[in-house]
Amino acid sequence: MGTSLLVSEQEYLTTSYEPDCEYDDGELLERNAGELPQGILQLEFGGFLGDLRKQGRLIRAAVETRIRIAPRKYRIPDVCVYKEPAPRDRVPSTPPFIAIEILSPEDRMSRVRKKIDEYLAFGVSYVWLIDPERRRADVYTASGFYEAKDGVLRTENPPIEVPLAGLFQALDD
Repeated sequence: MGTSLLVSEQEYLTTSYEPDCEYDDGELLERNAGELPQGILQLEFGGFLGDLRKQGRLIRAAVETRIRIAPRKYRIPDVCVYKEPAPRDRVPSTPPFIAIEILSPEDRMSRVRKKIDEYLAFGVSYVWLIDPERRRADVYTASGFYEAKDGVLRTENPPIEVPLAGLFQALDD
């Protein structure tokens, strides 16, 4: 879903796009801006993870943040989570601990899967793929993937547990 317009890396980094685009070796890659369910879940995940931080957990979450995953390649996860000390660069080039992608109706699984593979190759420990329509979540790691069938997303080192029922409930409120 890239555009035919080629831009320099410097131009990409100094230009605001509406919605923001990802970047792959000169090519702007359009992103699905999402709809209300995606926006609600971004906020819910960000709030939940922010509350964990306030409780003393050594993590920092950010939404829709450009991340340099390779030379001349930038991705924008819906939500990312860093372990502290988190990078302080305007555009981090350090893998987040968790990258969260929330599906929109227009997303194609082949494109989403490519992005997941890129995150894992970059060194992201956990990629959480959230499907608001089906109310399910899949977890991808370097060793494989699985569905969070019990409704809780988990990590190790540090241990984090995110119960999905409350986050999905926000879609109905």
